[in-house]
Amino acid sequence: MSNAADRELDPGSGFQARYRAIASKDSRFDGQFYTAVATTRIYCRPSCPARTPKSENVTFYPTAAAAQLAGYRACRRCAPDAVPGSPQWNLRSDAAARAMRLIDDGVVDRDGVEGLARRLGYSSRQLNRLLVAELGAGPLALARARRAATARTLIQTTALPFADIAFAAGFASVRQFNDTIQTVFAAAPRELRRERPPARAALGGIVLRLPFRGPLDVPWMRWFLTDHAVPGVEEVRAGDYRRTVRLPHGPGIVCARIEPEGSSIRVRFQLADARDLTAAVNRVRRLFDLDADPEPVDAALAGLAPDLAGAIARSPGLRLPGASDASELILRTMIGQQISIAAARTHTGRLAEALGDPMDDPDPEGCLTRLFPTAEQIVADDGASLRGPAARIRSILAVAQALADGKLEPHTGMAPAELREQLLGLPGIGPWTADYVVLRYLLDPDTLLDTDLVVRRGAESLGFDLKEATRCAPWRSYLGLRLWQHVLHERGVFA
Repeated sequence: MSNAADRELDPGSGFQARYRAIASKDSRFDGQFYTAVATTRIYCRPSCPARTPKSENVTFYPTAAAAQLAGYRACRRCAPDAVPGSPQWNLRSDAAARAMRLIDDGVVDRDGVEGLARRLGYSSRQLNRLLVAELGAGPLALARARRAATARTLIQTTALPFADIAFAAGFASVRQFNDTIQTVFAAAPRELRRERPPARAALGGIVLRLPFRGPLDVPWMRWFLTDHAVPGVEEVRAGDYRRTVRLPHGPGIVCARIEPEGSSIRVRFQLADARDLTAAVNRVRRLFDLDADPEPVDAALAGLAPDLAGAIARSPGLRLPGASDASELILRTMIGQQISIAAARTHTGRLAEALGDPMDDPDPEGCLTRLFPTAEQIVADDGASLRGPAARIRSILAVAQALADGKLEPHTGMAPAELREQLLGLPGIGPWTADYVVLRYLLDPDTLLDTDLVVRRGAESLGFDLKEATRCAPWRSYLGLRLWQHVLHERGVFA
């Protein structure tokens, strides 16, 4: 047994705590660890409906890849891969967590282990040794487990041909796809499809259901996405959030049903290149903060003030609003400095119309027409399409130049402090802008926007001293947004 098999998920969650979780079929722990049973050589999610195995036959692993390397195959009854990701990867900023964020985005598939290691500042050998010690598996095995999970989902929820599934899931060949499916699930792809025949294929793309841990504050997410939507690039209509996305191999459109269906949200992906499915899924998951575990967050915040506890009880499950592209987020945030959300939406919509690449495949709904402009396009335009004070335009162009030159190269594997330091070294970016980008792009749970006027107004209204915010670490990002939400509630934005 590897050392990683015994590593605690968090303080107090040793073997007995985990065993109690599987005995109670507690779905909150799905994706946070995996249960391997020696007598069956199968690994499961904690909430697997099968009979609870004897404790002496159980080994817990932090990742599915670790269980697979130990010779266990995935349970075909509980589908342990069809779960939210671990909230630990966003909560932690160590190298293992940052590596997992990049692996989930498909970096190993696109750039290999060397590309992953380079982003994290390690050699390939150092990174492999670190991940084996921390997670029970190296980057190749972790990436293979992620590919197998994607493939299983596509096999059983779409009617795509197996060859298309192989490349959409990130496999280099159909043979590699077949071998991996047989090893991980002890079944050929055809057997898996016979077990759960997919529903009739949806028109215009791949439709998947992305799981999350409840609850989910739908009104908050709907308001945020609606109020910040850039015309021509994104929209909210009839309960669906739709936007164009720039992906590693080409453009795409994602359409997410904000109102969940049970414990998942339905998303349709229209991709120019099927190889981008992994990246597209990961970005939607991050956009909606779907890997969060909201119950401990809400519990920590509810103890700060009685009125805050009441607000949380009314609308539990607030999520951090993520971002699909770092450059876009940084530039949009700078454009919106010191103006209203509505004015920022108008400015960014005009910028997209002037500079953004048109979509080659027309949007069937007719509203999504362009990608958000790249940093290179904004630099080439030399400020002609930007509006606002001259000093701000110069700052936006300087930051766009840094992004275009690669001097600023943000990625989800960065530590919050590293990204914040790099941003603060650029003209026109102060603490609020840097913190806002760190919160949304890295989904950092512990960045308090304490310089934000609305956050301060919310704290004052609730009689809460922001200096006391350390009491709810590491959830201060959620605290700031709760205070923001409270002010909106007072203004009648939420019922």
